[in-house]
Formats: sequence, structure tokens, C-alpha cells
Amino acid sequence: MSALSEPALAQRNQPPLDQYEPVYLTAAEGAFVMAAVARIIPSDGDGPGAIEARVPVFIDRQLAGDFGAASDLYMEGPFAPGADMNLGTQSPLTPAEIYRQGIAAFDAWCRSEQGAAFGDLDPDAQDAALQALADDAVGLKPELREFWTLLLQNTKEGYFADPRHGGNAGMQAWVYIGFPGARANFHEWAGRDEAYPLGPVDIAGERA
Repeated sequence: MSALSEPALAQRNQPPLDQYEPVYLTAAEGAFVMAAVARIIPSDGDGPGAIEARVPVFIDRQLAGDFGAASDLYMEGPFAPGADMNLGTQSPLTPAEIYRQGIAAFDAWCRSEQGAAFGDLDPDAQDAALQALADDAVGLKPELREFWTLLLQNTKEGYFADPRHGGNAGMQAWVYIGFPGARANFHEWAGRDEAYPLGPVDIAGERA
């Protein structure tokens, strides 16, 4: 058996999610992300939930890296946060800053409207709060109006991305949808009305 690569070893040696030490999120912010992604992709569905896929780890790492710092975005002013969303990103804040301020503002709204921070609400109340956030009914300032879009986008990315990025633990999401991952050649199966017979392979060469 060949030796595991460093990325594969890192994936295999992950601590339990409740023992993960965030690199960007504070403890309170991490608790919010855990609670929010658990409602976006819940654990009681047919497949693995966001918690089982370790989506919070993916989000934390992304916010601590180039994505969170907006390294690939033009961040020179002038900014027009209230402009039409079709004009693209107009916030002067980086994604990491949008998360930090967005979580604080949303938790404050939850306390005012629901009587508790988001993570302390029951699941039905959390769903209602997230729906209000998605409907732009929370009253976030224009600089933060991308908060819901980013949270939803990053949850999906963490669920389906290669495990080397922290989420999709054990390639569970790929197994669930029958995605072959980084296999070099499976084109002969495209279009067949039958399940692909082999499990996925990640970029590090690990098999599910």
C-alpha cells in the first residue's frame, strides 16, 4: 500500500467537529455557523447533513484565507453598497468582514424579534429567522446585504468541494449523489441510465 499524501493524512486525522479550533471565527461566530448550516442542509434528510460533511470547517478556513480577504476582488472605492445587485459586489467589506458583522447584526435581530440568539432558538424558529434573512427582511445595512448569499453559497461549496478544503468529509456528499470525484476517466458512463459502479476519488487520491 502506498503512503498517504500530506493532504490525505490531514483529512484522515481530523478532530471531531466539536473539538475543531477555528482559525478565523470566534467561538460565538463558530456556534452560529454550526447552527445555520445545520438548518440549510439538515442531518435528518436522505443524505448527510452539513454537520456530517464538516461544512463549518470549510467556511472557517475559507474566511481565514484568500476568499475571506477578497484577494480576487477589486476592493478600491468608490463603493455604492445600495446599488442594484446586478451591478455586482459593491460592499467595501471583505467576505470575512461581512460574516463577522453580519453574524453580529443577525444575532441582534434574533434577540430582538425571537428573544434569543440564533443558535439558541428551536429549529422552527431558526428556519423562520433564516427565511427572513433570505427575504431581506432583517434590516441589515447595505454593506451586509450579501451575508445570506455568501452563507448559502459557502454552505453548498463546503458540502460538495474536495475534502482537502475542509468540508465534504469522507466524500459523503459525492457518495450520496453518485459523483465520481477526481477519477481520470469515466466518460463511457455518461448518459447511461444506471448508477456509476465505483465510488469517488478525491484530489489527494483517497477513495471513499
